[in-house]
Amino acid sequence: MKKPTVIDLFSGCGGMSWGLHKAGFRVLAGIDKWSRALATFQRNHPAASTIEADIADLEPNSLMSMLTLEQGRLDCLIGGPPCQGFSKNVPATYRFLADPRNQLFHDFLRFVEAMLPKVVVMENVAEIYRAYEGAVRTEVIDTLRQLGYKIDVAILYAPDYGVPQRRRRCFFFASRTGIKPVLPPPVFGSGYVKTLFGTVKQYRSAWSAISDLPVLENGEGYEPMEYQHQPQNEYQADMREDSQDLYDHVTRELNEKQFTRISSLQPGQGIKHLPKKIRPKAGYSGAYGRLDFEMIAPTITRWVFHPGSGRFCHPREARLLTIREAARLQSFSDDFRFTGTYIEKSHQVGNAVPPLIMQSMATNIKVCLRVLPKESQQHQLLRDAAVQYKTYTHL
Repeated sequence: MKKPTVIDLFSGCGGMSWGLHKAGFRVLAGIDKWSRALATFQRNHPAASTIEADIADLEPNSLMSMLTLEQGRLDCLIGGPPCQGFSKNVPATYRFLADPRNQLFHDFLRFVEAMLPKVVVMENVAEIYRAYEGAVRTEVIDTLRQLGYKIDVAILYAPDYGVPQRRRRCFFFASRTGIKPVLPPPVFGSGYVKTLFGTVKQYRSAWSAISDLPVLENGEGYEPMEYQHQPQNEYQADMREDSQDLYDHVTRELNEKQFTRISSLQPGQGIKHLPKKIRPKAGYSGAYGRLDFEMIAPTITRWVFHPGSGRFCHPREARLLTIREAARLQSFSDDFRFTGTYIEKSHQVGNAVPPLIMQSMATNIKVCLRVLPKESQQHQLLRDAAVQYKTYTHL
């Protein structure tokens, strides 16, 4: 069976592409203006074209010519146009709709209009769903409908799809094949439950995602490294399935003050639990936070290299998470290799879309593309019916 084709706009290192690659899609190209992220994209998608460009300066017809693509032939166009101006990390006083950082979705839609792919998936910060009374959400929906697409849009909660990290993102899923696109229903929840539409598994904890990785102390690690233990659960086995050696499991050495602070904390504790004599005068609520053995990880950000920027410290050892551990929490499998410095890698990990979310969407995309056997289509469409009456409890 022919593999569905994908082009990734605003690709970064390729989290969205990696999820679809794992689900059997053929990635044709990644476009981004950050050369380091593109180097990582190329490392993991060697058969794909990598185009270093600002999307605002790139013409869709030039891209189609470069890839010898005709209008309407591409199976799937994906991308996450940056919209930092919508993020809750930006103080409300400084948020405004005309912020240039909020306008890149227009360029994504410009490519959709020129290329008319069969399926479109656009990802963005959760705040875009309601920001400015839903103005952007409405504009995206209206534009896609005018181009002949049926569309589903919702905020997806990453743990619902097996990602061991509390991350909420808005997804626009559109199809012009005549089949209504439906975002996948959750397959994980707060408890293990059997339902009419399948088994809902219990949310995965951060510790369950990384507990098989070799023990390291502050400043230790090398690569490649051998696995020292067998996988202890389904998630770890999946992460290791196509990997023989371990890369990026190297700790960033903390300075004496940072190490003293983290060493004084128990699993699950953070800045507010530090003794006054070593506590910073100010900081994020999650600063110097250590994961515990039960929690889902908080959102992994591009600042995962710094202990003062979030709950990025190991629950058992007094150290920061390694790049590989952060990547596991983002659901990057171990065969995905990052390039660049430690900080560049941390930025790539933190900015990425969890691949497992896209992998979870793959079957529904294939349904829209009519590339599944008829029996599978009928089964999936029945399963998707569950979301027709679902209230989005995580909005």
